[in-house]
Amino acid sequence: MSRPPFPPFDGVTAAQKIRVAEDAWNTRDPQRVSLAYTADSVWRNRAEFLVGREAIVQFLTRKWAREMDYRLIKELWAWQGNRIAVRFAYEWHDDTGQWYRSYGNENWEFDDGGYMKRRIASINDLPIREGDRKYHWPPGRRPDDHPGLSELGL
Repeated sequence: MSRPPFPPFDGVTAAQKIRVAEDAWNTRDPQRVSLAYTADSVWRNRAEFLVGREAIVQFLTRKWAREMDYRLIKELWAWQGNRIAVRFAYEWHDDTGQWYRSYGNENWEFDDGGYMKRRIASINDLPIREGDRKYHWPPGRRPDDHPGLSELGL
C-alpha cells in the first residue's frame, strides 16, 4: 500500500498532500485519519507525545469529543525532500458553547510510500465570539470555493 503523492515533494505535490490531509481531518473520523500515518508514527501535539496509529486514534477520539463542530484549513508554508511545513487554523467550540480559533504550525516527515512518519504540531487557542467565526461550511470537506488562510487574512 502507498499514499500518493510521494516524496520528494515539489510545490504542487506538497500542496496536494496538505489538501488530502485537511480533507481527512475535516471528516473527524479518527480511524480514517490514522491511516495516513505509519504504524509507528511519532507525534508531538502541543505537550502530548504519541507513538503509533492506535495512540493517534485514541488522541483524535478525545480531541473531537472536546472540540465540537471542528473545521480546519491547512496551508503550505515550505517543503524540501520528504518534509513539509504547514500552517493551519481551525475553529471549534467546547461544551459550554465558547468558540475558539486554534492557530498552529506542523512539521511533517514522510516515508517513501507517502505515509507520515513524524508530525510535530505547535498550537495556540484563541477564544472568539461566535460572530467572529470565518468557517461556515457544512461539516466535512471545505468547499473548493471557500477562501484559504491567506485569503481570510489568517
